[in-house]
This record gives sequence, structure tokens and C-alpha cells, in this order.
Amino acid sequence: MPMTNDETKPVLVIPQLIVGLGNPGTKYDRTRHNIGFEAVDALARSWQISLSENRKFQGIFGEGMGPGATKIRLLKPQTYMNNSGQAIRAVTDWYKLPPESVLVIYDEMDLPIGRLRLRLSGSAGGHNGMKSAIAHLGTQAFPRLRIGIGSAKSINPDRNAVSHVLGHFSATEAEIITEVLQLVVSAVEYSIKQGVEKAMSLYNSRTIAEIKE
Repeated sequence: MPMTNDETKPVLVIPQLIVGLGNPGTKYDRTRHNIGFEAVDALARSWQISLSENRKFQGIFGEGMGPGATKIRLLKPQTYMNNSGQAIRAVTDWYKLPPESVLVIYDEMDLPIGRLRLRLSGSAGGHNGMKSAIAHLGTQAFPRLRIGIGSAKSINPDRNAVSHVLGHFSATEAEIITEVLQLVVSAVEYSIKQGVEKAMSLYNSRTIAEIKE
């Protein structure tokens, strides 16, 4: 956890750049692996931030005002998943942003659909997009928000992991994902207002079932 110089209390980790991981092109549109893209789109709609292609940043990019009149930048790398870090680094270098100000949103097979998991830092956990992000930022110490897409075996025992992440959500799952994305917006807004650590304690235990209640 980041600390102040006198080690008396933690420094608030406030996102300034929010990155959704995915693959470009209609072939991958709305697949499980592209839930990060959908999350950024949901944030852009909520905050009325216009997104457009930015070749300098190798991605779909937009900037505007987030909650609390905070300057926010949104990015969907168009480098394909395995090279996501190139686009992230292009933005952080241009705006001179520290790694801890970058919040990366991506899919997680180890979480069931309907769950989120915020963390201040950590390994890539086998996710190639995160491996690239860590390599290009030169650290694991940046926040991330994982969105549960369920494991292949829990949904279809005959489906392998690659087919699973590149597949689409069922109609029932898609309904849940719609609500999950609303939860993502709430969690990110809370992270910007109160810091990622406080958002972790509030949203890591939440499920869509609890929202419906």
C-alpha cells in the first residue's frame, strides 16, 4: 500500500486513467474477453465523454470530467490484447501519469458472473493483457478491476479456455452483465471520490443478487 513520507497514513489511490482491455474488430465485439471495452463504454456514457480513435495512443481514447469534477481519461487499446501495455504506456508517458493512477479493467475466469474484484496491485494471474500492462509500466503496483466471466468448466465442461473467453455471453448472462456494468460504474466513481482501497471494502463483497434485493 502506498504510504506518505512519514509513514503515518496511506496515500489515497485515485484513478486518472481508466483502461479497458479487449481486442479490436467486430469479430471480438461483446465477447467475454472484451468486457473491459464494454466497461469503458459504460463509463463514457455515464460521464458523457466522447471516445474516438487516437493513433498516437494506439487506441480509442477520450478525456473529460468524471465524478466530483475530476479530470478523467478513458482508453481502449487497439493493439490487440497481448500488446495492451504499448497503448497504456503511450498515454502515461504523454500525460506524465504515475502507474498507480492507472486503473485497468479486464475479464476474470476465476470469478463467477455477477462479481467484481478491485485490487491495488498484483500479478497478471495468467492474463496476457495484464502481463503486457505490467511489462510496459514496469511495475505491478497499479490498481485493477476484474469482472467475473465465469470459468469454462462451470458453464460448459466441453469448452476450452480460449473458446470460452472468445465466446459470447448467453442471453441470461447478458442480462446479468448489463447490471454488472452498472456496478462497475458505481465502483469506479467511488474509487475516484474516496480512493480505490475504500471502494475495495465496499464492492468486492457485492453481487448482482444483492443489488436486486
